[in-house]
Amino acid sequence: MYTVDELRAIIKEELDKKEYIQEPYSLFEPILYILEDGGKRLRPLLTLMAYNLYREDIERVLKSAIGIEIFHNYTLLHDDVMDDAELRRGRPTVHKKWNSNVAILSGDAAAITAYQCIEHCEDKYLRRAIDFFNQVAMDVCRGQQYDMLFETRNDVSEEEYIEMIYLKTSVLIAGSLRHGALLADAPEHEYNALYEFGGYLGLAFQLQDDYLDVYGDVAEFGKNIGGDIVANKKTYMLIKALELADPETKEELWGWIERKEFDHEEKIKAVTRIYDRLGIKEVAFAAIDKYLKMSRDILDKIDVPRERKVDFYETLDAIGNRKK
Repeated sequence: MYTVDELRAIIKEELDKKEYIQEPYSLFEPILYILEDGGKRLRPLLTLMAYNLYREDIERVLKSAIGIEIFHNYTLLHDDVMDDAELRRGRPTVHKKWNSNVAILSGDAAAITAYQCIEHCEDKYLRRAIDFFNQVAMDVCRGQQYDMLFETRNDVSEEEYIEMIYLKTSVLIAGSLRHGALLADAPEHEYNALYEFGGYLGLAFQLQDDYLDVYGDVAEFGKNIGGDIVANKKTYMLIKALELADPETKEELWGWIERKEFDHEEKIKAVTRIYDRLGIKEVAFAAIDKYLKMSRDILDKIDVPRERKVDFYETLDAIGNRKK
């Protein structure tokens, strides 16, 4: 049984081989740039952890795990262009360091490279693995489209938002787990259970991101704090604030949302004060804890010895305490 630290080291070593680099170098350099700054590498880690629940020969799934990480970073390349984000993991985003055309084309190359890696599995799993991943990839696109549609709506419900982040964020985490378990020849009901586990885990993870965008530290979070507030993003924090606010507070909040010209820092501070008054921080914590508990309940039922699941329980605890 591998430890999480050992698996992280294996992932780093494999990425350091830079086998995805081809000519022209300028096409692949931005992929190298976004991959080499690390990040949490949660998705390939979960792929290896899920595989290791059942088998020890993780080299059989390693290439696929790297492909999932490359795919995740492809989505970030395009997401940053659409959001015109300036920072990713504390560094300039690819479209700011180069330009949007570079970010889009390198993102396309990353997506293709990801599939080339993911298809490195035994023939008996290949069709299901690709079908599953196609479903995940399409769901990510659907989630991103809903996210953009929500920017022009002022009536987004909590249920709609949860569905959007499930598609945009959770399914890739869930798919990473299912992929690892599938290639380990886990029973169908168990790789499906791990997918469900990952779905709730991803919801907790994204709600934590919403919280950190307001209350995080830029040095730890790796992105500018308050960016969602400035952009009027329909986050869980904003949706719950509009739901819970009294008429006077709601009018104040809408005033900031509808204002066309404003000082960024002033708006961030003013909206954060409204969140403080409404107890939105505690509301967010309660939602995060709910989805972590749902993940834990599913994990309890996965039919492998509990000692093999210790790292999964620790991952749940780490996400509950995450600051970046």
